[in-house]
Amino acid sequence: MVTQYKLHLQSLVLLISLVHLCMPVCVDVQSDTEGIVGKAMKLTCISCLKREEVSVTTFVKWLYTPSPTKGKNISYLIYEYNTNNSNVEDNPFKDRLNWNGSKDLQEVSIEIRNVTYNDSGLYTCEIRRKFGFELYTPIFEVIKTINLTVKEKASDDTTAIYSEIMMYVLLVFLTLWLLVEMVYCYRKISKSDEQAQDTATNYLAIPSEQKDNPAAPVTE
Repeated sequence: MVTQYKLHLQSLVLLISLVHLCMPVCVDVQSDTEGIVGKAMKLTCISCLKREEVSVTTFVKWLYTPSPTKGKNISYLIYEYNTNNSNVEDNPFKDRLNWNGSKDLQEVSIEIRNVTYNDSGLYTCEIRRKFGFELYTPIFEVIKTINLTVKEKASDDTTAIYSEIMMYVLLVFLTLWLLVEMVYCYRKISKSDEQAQDTATNYLAIPSEQKDNPAAPVTE
């Protein structure tokens, strides 16, 4: 549920960015850190360009460090992207990795299909950009890490749970309020009917002579 909530939030942010079609917008969204066994998992890595009108050559590397085993931390190169050329190295993720980056290479995400428990660990996204200015070609590097934990099922979202509880409480409150209003209206209508009936009964009890000849007002 947490993953679904974050995905909805990311989709909302990306949709807002698409509204400004005349002004390209890049939104740096953090990656999810919880994967579900058997499901696909997107590892989000975004590095926004400040000067999109300048030509740039982008290099991307994805490294994977498994959870510590026997005190050894070994990193594996699992994906490498070079401008106009991408490849997947021979590693445990072979045939399970997809490139999920954007055309402008501001997003350089990847996707793991059929996630397993063995996929838990630290993922490092290394972005190296070489800008093509006239007088010099500066190089900028960005490194982002994602600590992925794989679980059998998604964790419960406390916010969603509280919202659901409040929804049920509000529903019960509205139901009780409606019942009170119905009882109040019923009693009010019943009282009005009783008063009308009493008035009619009293009128019928008056002799017909008095009805035809009402008593003249008393004057001194």
